Amino acid sequence: LQKELLKYKQEARNLQGIKTTSPQDALQQRLIQQDAAVLQLKQELLRASMDKEELHNQNVDLQRKVEERNRLLAEYKKELCQKDRHLQQHQAKLDEMLRQLSEASYQQVDLERELEHKEALLAHCMKREAEE
Repeated sequence: LQKELLKYKQEARNLQGIKTTSPQDALQQRLIQQDAAVLQLKQELLRASMDKEELHNQNVDLQRKVEERNRLLAEYKKELCQKDRHLQQHQAKLDEMLRQLSEASYQQVDLERELEHKEALLAHCMKREAEE
């Protein structure tokens, strides 16, 4: 019985020894965990730096597009100003032509009145001459 008891005690000690790890094993386990955590942090840092680089590239691309659109906008504004000037010039010419047309119309009316008056005088003179 004593032999069996010793045997079971030894077995219990062995099982307990397996459960409890030595300080060196615990330290090694902790280092493994820290290495895993460092590796995970490095991966996250790499992903973050790749995301940052991608965002930087997108920002550069967007800035280039904004500059291109600003350039086009400046060109369109310049063209619009030129067309506005041409329109003002043509409007001034049109106004002048309308004024001249109005003057010509007044002159035509005056000439038509004068012609009617002279025709009436001529008709009166012809009538008088015919009567004489």
